[in-house]
Amino acid sequence: MIKVTEVAFSAYPVSDLARARAFYEGILGLTPSPTTSPQWVEYEIGPHTLGIGCAPGWSASPDGGSVGLEVEDFDSAVEQLRAAGVKFRLEPFPTPVCRMAIISDPDGNSVIIHKRHAH
Repeated sequence: MIKVTEVAFSAYPVSDLARARAFYEGILGLTPSPTTSPQWVEYEIGPHTLGIGCAPGWSASPDGGSVGLEVEDFDSAVEQLRAAGVKFRLEPFPTPVCRMAIISDPDGNSVIIHKRHAH
């Protein structure tokens, strides 16, 4: 039996790395880690890593996997995303445990913006 100890990283395929970096770094405010190449960039977020990259046969899709990014101030994040012209796939909505919205990156990948309710 294989013993999985943690999620090493989540990743999205992108078609244009420069355009994707402008979104993930310029709009979402993520900082690239030193692990970058012409086809791959990683962003360390707390104990997790989000990667973006280009590879033959690996295509973006709004219906593929998604990552949920916890934000400090949900309302401010939504305002900033709207001001930047980011497309919302699902408008902000409450759940019993959080508030969330689903946005699209430049390739159409779904990114969840998330804020847990205070306990």
